[in-house]
Amino acid sequence: MEQSDFQAPKARLVRKIVLIVCAVLLAAIVIAGAGGFLYIRSAFEPVDPDDRTPVHVSVPVGSSVADIAEQLEQKRLIKSAAVFRYYVRWKNESGFQAGEYELTRAMPMTRIIELLQTGKSLKIGLKLTIPEGSQLVQIADIIAAKTGYKREETMKLLNDRAYIEQLRKTYPDLLASDIFHKNIRYPLEGYLFPATYVFADKKPPLTEIIEAMVAKTAAVLDMYKDAMKEKQLSPHRLLTMASLIEEEATEKADREKIASVFYNRLRLDMPLQTDPTVLYALGKHKERVFYKDLKVDSPYNTYIHKGLPPGPIANAGEMSIKAALKPAATDYLYFLATPAGDVIFTKTLAEHNREKAKHIGKQ
Repeated sequence: MEQSDFQAPKARLVRKIVLIVCAVLLAAIVIAGAGGFLYIRSAFEPVDPDDRTPVHVSVPVGSSVADIAEQLEQKRLIKSAAVFRYYVRWKNESGFQAGEYELTRAMPMTRIIELLQTGKSLKIGLKLTIPEGSQLVQIADIIAAKTGYKREETMKLLNDRAYIEQLRKTYPDLLASDIFHKNIRYPLEGYLFPATYVFADKKPPLTEIIEAMVAKTAAVLDMYKDAMKEKQLSPHRLLTMASLIEEEATEKADREKIASVFYNRLRLDMPLQTDPTVLYALGKHKERVFYKDLKVDSPYNTYIHKGLPPGPIANAGEMSIKAALKPAATDYLYFLATPAGDVIFTKTLAEHNREKAKHIGKQ
């Protein structure tokens, strides 16, 4: 057999290998190109279409495009500073104006560029601020004061079963059936995130206002979904615990330690005995809770019912949510908020009573 007869199969094998390598490289290029295209397209979209919380941006005189892009990315107003810079260069965009801006994460990148070029901030028709720890009825009062909607009108919508069922379809992971438990006073208590909201209209539809708050709660909890899974906390239980921490906290309070007291009591099957639940059961605010108040017959009263109350007693901020997910490691079972705003933690009832007599006296 001639030598060429041996070389033919070898040549065919080499060609086959070359074709396979070329095909793999071509596929890699196509996949990389498709991935790059999707990444760039995503960078033009809003960071969070549901987050209308205003974010302040200051553009000093002489700021470069790179400076602006970096600040926008740091404040999570755009997804990629690099895409922002390349787009501005490619489109030959210029004329960014120095000034103070209120932007939101619901804006696409092109809208942000437009506002920075015109020197105009976001058109604000309504700016609604919900303080941390606000209860549903207080939020209804704030909406009424700022928009002209009647408080009763807002409360009716917040308790409308058909409307809430629509919200549940949009946020199934957040709004579970827990909110319709027979002992729940208001289904959406705890689910309206305390923040500042901006709307283009002076009097947007009530549904738009409420959905912005629910969407914000969903977005915040989504950031902590791994921690929730690790601690085996449903959104309802997390928001309920966070609301107790929120209502007990003062400016000087260590929320993580307050959380530890609640968790320690739950572990030992002790009643939580937190005064804000009594006030919520009474349906009114009081400077002091008296012994007679502790007997109020309500599933929210944690002096006579063990475990967490049926649902949140207020709308907690992110600090209290984080504390509920990561409590301090302590063996405290009691805490006392003094008139000065300090919080004293103790391990035994005797220690707690001594501190109470020292700072508050007898009721």
